[in-house]
Amino acid sequence: MASIRERSGTWQARVRREGYPAEVKSFATRAEAQKWARHMEASMDGGAYRSRSGVDKALLSDMLQRYADEISPTKRGHLDEVIRIKALNRSKMAAFSLEKLTPTVVANFRDERLRAVQAGAVIRDLSLLSSVINHARREWGVTIDNPCLLVKKPPTPAGRTRVLSADEESRLLAAVAPVGRRNPDMLPLVRLALQTAMRRGELLALRWEHIDLAAQTAYLPVSKNGHPRKVPLSRDAVAVLSAVPVNDSGRVFGISAQTLAAAFKRARVRACVPALRFHDLRHTATSRMADKLPNVIELAAVTGHRSLQMLKRYYHPSAEALAKKLG
Repeated sequence: MASIRERSGTWQARVRREGYPAEVKSFATRAEAQKWARHMEASMDGGAYRSRSGVDKALLSDMLQRYADEISPTKRGHLDEVIRIKALNRSKMAAFSLEKLTPTVVANFRDERLRAVQAGAVIRDLSLLSSVINHARREWGVTIDNPCLLVKKPPTPAGRTRVLSADEESRLLAAVAPVGRRNPDMLPLVRLALQTAMRRGELLALRWEHIDLAAQTAYLPVSKNGHPRKVPLSRDAVAVLSAVPVNDSGRVFGISAQTLAAAFKRARVRACVPALRFHDLRHTATSRMADKLPNVIELAAVTGHRSLQMLKRYYHPSAEALAKKLG
């Protein structure tokens, strides 16, 4: 039964039901207190009641930081996720408490981000935000509904089809050649990426103990999809690795992901190859391998794709090349 009483100029409503914790809230008027009490009683009687926890009053920024500190470090590629979380924390949305985080707030964040970045980045932001809230609901006692489920995501952009031409490849290799203060790891990294179609993280994680030059294989204990695999190495790839000096760390390349990204950005400017990403080297290598490995199962085994649908996103044959095959 609800009780309404006046205290210090405000009206306090208290609702008690057997099997539920007492709910108390203060209002400016008696009518507001009575309306809230009736709503709470109806929710309890109808089974729709959910008690708000104290965690729900926490700011989204606090929840994002907790996720970055406790959950992100357990993931592969966590550095990129932490960077994305820091960007979320700079948004206006981060200042809202979880209980005030409505679909409208999230939609406003989406629209504001779309004015600054591409749709793909916004989709990843919303996906990360949804993951944080879902984890908080499962593990940290948060009781709010996930507002991201009611927010429409931007249309998924078309997959990239950027591949290097022979002339662009020559200019890029010249731009990463170790001259002056340029990092000596860049040239073999780019060449190996074009020879193996390996991902950036896979290349940087390579260790000498997992490379068998005689058998022409490189073993990856952990790949992006979570499955280990062996990468076959062409004679050119073996030649690249044979020229890389062995260091005491056991790693083939001592460069970090951040240093690689910065060096590659400078190199593409020097090479006059605009809008090129390091991952485009994987697209290029896959398309070239398709000419040598027409069997898509064999091609997928080399590139590490788990489905032919994903492989299609990386194989970009030219119409001219297909016309020659048709005769």
